[in-house]
Amino acid sequence: MTIFPAIDLKDGKAVRLTKGAMESAKIYSETPWELVKTFEEMGAEWVHLVDLNGAFAGEPKNLEQIRAIRENCTVKLELGGGIRDEATIQRYLELGIDRIILGSIALRDPEFVKTMAAKYPIAVGIDAIDGYVAVEGWGEVSTMKATDLARLFADAGVEAIICTDVGRDGTLSGVNVDFTLEIARSCGIPTIASGGVKDERDIEALLKHSEVAGVIVGKAFYEGTIDLKKFF
Repeated sequence: MTIFPAIDLKDGKAVRLTKGAMESAKIYSETPWELVKTFEEMGAEWVHLVDLNGAFAGEPKNLEQIRAIRENCTVKLELGGGIRDEATIQRYLELGIDRIILGSIALRDPEFVKTMAAKYPIAVGIDAIDGYVAVEGWGEVSTMKATDLARLFADAGVEAIICTDVGRDGTLSGVNVDFTLEIARSCGIPTIASGGVKDERDIEALLKHSEVAGVIVGKAFYEGTIDLKKFF
């Protein structure tokens, strides 16, 4: 199972939110690339990046910081947040991003995502509130169940599904193992758990299930409730 240290970018800084609320942003670094370098030196294989401003704007908003991360670090990077068209995907891949995460567009236009997954390294981000897909920076909840959306991409060549329980994200209340397994079993795609990871017990709970391909760790690292060095 791959552990993905996470960095959310807001106004050029590395932050973490609580339940996706932008006003809850807590700044952890003024120079995000140095934080990524720290994860790289720990032995991380991947780092998970989200352009929070981009998620709301629907277009890249932290390009300068993303470019600095890529120029200063060799760790693999996956990136999401407001990516809505092929030109933006190409732009990020040319910048050196290793995998693109498509979120809101996966609900709006699943056929576009399938087309992109056939051409580029794509992960689908499925964020859910009470089991239903949340989009546009989690500001809108749809009528589609997260499991149904995941099922749409079962044979599309998508590299991974990243499933986030929004109600737990940034709360250190524990990862939702059952939700993660529901997503994984509904689509058969390597599934990455996200939201609420608190400590080593969450990692251990996920490790018991072969369907879980990875886990994203954010606030638990920044608040010191988990020692990531133990897992690299």
